[in-house]
Amino acid sequence: MTEIDDSLYSRQRYVLGDSAMLRMARCNVFISGMTGLGVETAKNVILAGVRSVTVHDTQTACVSDLATNFFLRHEDTLNGGSNRASACLPRLAELNPYVSVVSSSSPLTGDSLSQLDDFQCVILVDATHSLSLLVDEYCRNHSPPIKFICGSVRGVFGSVFCDFGDSFEVADYNDEEPVEGFVGGITKANPGVVSCLENQIHGLESGMHVRFSEVNGMTALNGNCYEVKVLSPREFRIGDTSGEEFASHAHGGIFRQVKMPQTVNFESLEKQLCKPDCIIPDFCKPEASTQIHVAMLALEQFRADNGALPKAWCQDDSDKLVECAARVSSSNSDLAACLNEDVVRDLSYTSSGCFAPLCASLGGFLAQEVLKSVSGKFMPLKQLLYIDTREVLPQPRPTKDLASEYCQPRADRYDPLRVCVGNKVVDKLSNLRLFMVGCGAIGCEMLKNYAMLGVGHASQGLITITDNDLIEKSNLNRQFLFRPRHIQKPKSTTAAASVTEINPDLRIDAHQEKVGPQTEKTHYPDDFFQRQDVCVNALDNVEARRYMDSRCVGNAKALLESGTLGAKGHIQVIVPHMTESYSSQADPPSKDVPYCTLKSFPASIEHTIQWARDKFETAFTQKPGMFSRFWQVNKSPDDVLKVLLNNSIPENALPATRLLCNRPSTWSQCAAQARIKFEKLFNHQPRDLLSAFPLDTTMTDGTLFWQSPKRPPTPLNFDVENELHMQFVTSYACLRANVCAVSYSTEDLESASLHSLLKEVSVPEFRPSGKKIETDEKAAAPAETDVTEDAIEKSTSNLASFLRKVDIKPDMLRMCPEAFEKDDDSNHHIDFITATSNLRAEVYSIAPVDRLKTKLIAGRIVPAIATTTAAVAGLVTIELVKVAMGLEMSSYRNGFLNLAIPAIILSEPAAALRNQVMPGVYTTLWDKWEIQGSSTMTLQELMSQVKAKFGLEPTMLVHGVKMVYVPVMPGHKKRLTQPVEKYVKRSGDDEYTDLTVAFCGPDQEDVTGPPVRYVFHA
Repeated sequence: MTEIDDSLYSRQRYVLGDSAMLRMARCNVFISGMTGLGVETAKNVILAGVRSVTVHDTQTACVSDLATNFFLRHEDTLNGGSNRASACLPRLAELNPYVSVVSSSSPLTGDSLSQLDDFQCVILVDATHSLSLLVDEYCRNHSPPIKFICGSVRGVFGSVFCDFGDSFEVADYNDEEPVEGFVGGITKANPGVVSCLENQIHGLESGMHVRFSEVNGMTALNGNCYEVKVLSPREFRIGDTSGEEFASHAHGGIFRQVKMPQTVNFESLEKQLCKPDCIIPDFCKPEASTQIHVAMLALEQFRADNGALPKAWCQDDSDKLVECAARVSSSNSDLAACLNEDVVRDLSYTSSGCFAPLCASLGGFLAQEVLKSVSGKFMPLKQLLYIDTREVLPQPRPTKDLASEYCQPRADRYDPLRVCVGNKVVDKLSNLRLFMVGCGAIGCEMLKNYAMLGVGHASQGLITITDNDLIEKSNLNRQFLFRPRHIQKPKSTTAAASVTEINPDLRIDAHQEKVGPQTEKTHYPDDFFQRQDVCVNALDNVEARRYMDSRCVGNAKALLESGTLGAKGHIQVIVPHMTESYSSQADPPSKDVPYCTLKSFPASIEHTIQWARDKFETAFTQKPGMFSRFWQVNKSPDDVLKVLLNNSIPENALPATRLLCNRPSTWSQCAAQARIKFEKLFNHQPRDLLSAFPLDTTMTDGTLFWQSPKRPPTPLNFDVENELHMQFVTSYACLRANVCAVSYSTEDLESASLHSLLKEVSVPEFRPSGKKIETDEKAAAPAETDVTEDAIEKSTSNLASFLRKVDIKPDMLRMCPEAFEKDDDSNHHIDFITATSNLRAEVYSIAPVDRLKTKLIAGRIVPAIATTTAAVAGLVTIELVKVAMGLEMSSYRNGFLNLAIPAIILSEPAAALRNQVMPGVYTTLWDKWEIQGSSTMTLQELMSQVKAKFGLEPTMLVHGVKMVYVPVMPGHKKRLTQPVEKYVKRSGDDEYTDLTVAFCGPDQEDVTGPPVRYVFHA
């Protein structure tokens, strides 16, 4: 699977790991029920890369299926309709060429369950309880047991159930990197107590296990695993260290968490229906899960008694369902207190419909459980999840007389949605004007959800999307609107074309512009934002999120924010004048690695990868760029030589002339320079460090210099038979050749050819540099030192000698900088960084990592998996419907989910912080006080208007960084009679500008109010 992993599954491998991916690739999955939830689950499982998926359904497609099944088309519903599974099959199969996808329409009955024998996981979607109980029992009794999952979406209610048998082993229970730290001390006692280095905490929890390495003195600990009992944030207890085999701890040591396999025991569906074990997704409704459980049991009883689900918004049927629920709760003491009549009636009203965003979110969740069942990666659901979106139902509920008007069917694809939200909301969604930034993984999922809801398809509506990226092969694993034929095409236009195949009604305007200050005037000015009803972030970086946040706050527009990181995801609803904004909460600042650590004392693979990345940028990007710019300005090397001889030093003259003199002109010279660079980095530099600090060096307090976290280096001796050594030389030589426009062939890269070249290289002998080596972790990188006379003399001499030997041609004064690109496997960038990092790791006895892990860290790649993306996009789209409805703040939900645990945590958004300007006068970040300006308005008139309009006495006025009126400043009082626009200049076609105005506070102190928006005259 190496080729598949590197090209298609790369980001998913960061989440699941190689062993889980291999287990998945051997598994066959059966999914019955191609409803909205079923096709969503199938899509995510196929993208993830199991061996085969069989999609099963006995029903034919009808128009209402188009409301949730995005792989059905209108033609599939004609002439009595095609089988739903066979109709979906071609579009499901093209999602992933490495997964075998087939369809089945054989009935599932007690006599036909043997058809499930070849599957490792069976999923039933929207099935009856009787069938689910039958299949679950069959799967539990099968040898070996078959993992069983069932799920359903009924109107605005959803459920998932998992049964992985009596004994299911979980290899890795969460999505966290193992905890690692440095040992400060270990007591020789029973039990032994381990303390961390000063100012460090261990981050462990009681019950975890750690393995020790590099412990000096008490070496018996090395390689052994111990259970932890936490004593404090800096200390934890392990086993008995008092025995004779344990010497006293001298110094050093590393502890690293070992994730021990855990065994999980599941109960059958039959037992769980009687005594449910539910997780709580919505903290605002902690009792909802068991209440929905009772309502769902009643619904199944109603269907069994009546042969159908309750009719939409039918009072009589809701009465009957309430009676069923009363019987269910009274027959089970564990459920007696769980009957909620309102929940039961809402389920009755909407169960014949289907809310598509709920299918999307639960489909992501359910698919992740499928992956857990076949891989053993992450903790499964134990054992029931219930969730609802009752907030989208009307308040108050329609009466019996109004129900037909509320959700009057129109025989189109939106009827199931009408059952859930009503005609008026469907119309609002169709006329919505929405702006989405980003068309990657989340963006594709969002667009699919908008297609299901019919967002923006009416004459007044429009979806505007923008993304300036092109499609890469690695995108196909999670950006499901894209296919191999789309590679290197724009994401935005391709996504728009693909999603209109799902719903031809959509009106989409696709852009390829980056949203930021550079397009604020040309493409996305204020009047563009003013035309939008809601904005949506589908972004992958904080800077762009903050920019969109500022634009939405400035224009008082709702913003829906979301993101994923592996199995984790978040959603945030930002509503004008109600909630805080994205920027209201600052992310914790990233902790920079000390300069001396990167330079001389790396302690982790992250340090060596950062060092390698810095080497790449310096050698192949910054220096070549500086070289070309220097010679563009200074033109002739002869002229530069004359200037140097006169002791005048143009900026960058010495490094530019050094690069010119050392510029290779042949492949053999590139290879020779690569070999010499190896010697310098991995032999001479370590030896230089050891000459400055020998192994027996001690500190002023008598302790050894070389102790944890400092690792003494071991110089490397170059070996042509060592694959890593040759990878460094080859990648460095190729990059050097590319930068210097030196041609080379595939034959030049063959090992035999390179070996013979390298044997001829004269490697300089080592001489201690005598340079000061920084050891203070608080010290910053040194600034550029003044150029010495010796350096000038040496550079001048070298340049003069070079010019006597070489006839300078114009091409020799240009270099081609290499811009780091992580996704092109043929450009040697990741090859160089991997080799350089792992060689440095070897020098410092740090465990190396593979190319993929290096690529993740060096390329700052965000781990991603389609299941999380689908779940997050579904939850965000639910909030979009609420925004369109204009609900009260208590109806909105921010969310955090971690599908690895699993956990969904929904809670009410935080309110916008109220700032007191004066007693009784409060403002929030959303407030803008507006003054209509004119060409003749004076500063005095402006301040008088502010006082009259807002009841506060202005004392000072500032525009940006310019002080327009400050009474204590000389001459400012004379400005009061001058026009405002003499001091507040209009920029281009700006309609307004924001002023900072201070007011006289209660104690005669200045206080600042919200921005005062000065609107320029037309």
